[in-house]
Formats: sequence, structure tokens, C-alpha cells
Amino acid sequence: MPASQPRISVVVDRPLYSDLRRRAARDGLSLSQEARKLLTEAAELAEDAELGALVEQRRKISRRSYSLAEVKRHFKIT
Repeated sequence: MPASQPRISVVVDRPLYSDLRRRAARDGLSLSQEARKLLTEAAELAEDAELGALVEQRRKISRRSYSLAEVKRHFKIT
């Protein structure tokens, strides 16, 4: 029977494996569920970092913004 969700295999060192088992037991999850939870969190953190870098890049190249009052003065709008 095919798996309902895609699967991956990961080779880890013993200390990481032990830590994963300890976390899974503490949280009442299977090893697979704990690994999925941690991978999801890591992916979200990586995405946040990438978006943060994009924001910083845009902030550096953005032009000065103008208030409504400045725009009205410049275009002589009353």
C-alpha cells in the first residue's frame, strides 16, 4: 500500500538521534512526528530569515517616502 505522504530517509549522528528520541518521548510523539515537527520549525525559521534579508535589501534601495502634506505642497494641491 503506498504511503499517504511523501517519505524521506535521514542519516544522523548518535547524539542527534538520542536528542530526537528524548524530545519525542518528552512530547509524547513518535520519532517520525518529532522529526517532522522539528523540520517544519526549521523550514519556517529559514523562510523567516530569507524574508528578513529581502526586507533589509529593499529597505536599503528604497527611495525616500513623502508625507501627504509634502505631496500637496509639491503639486500645489489645496
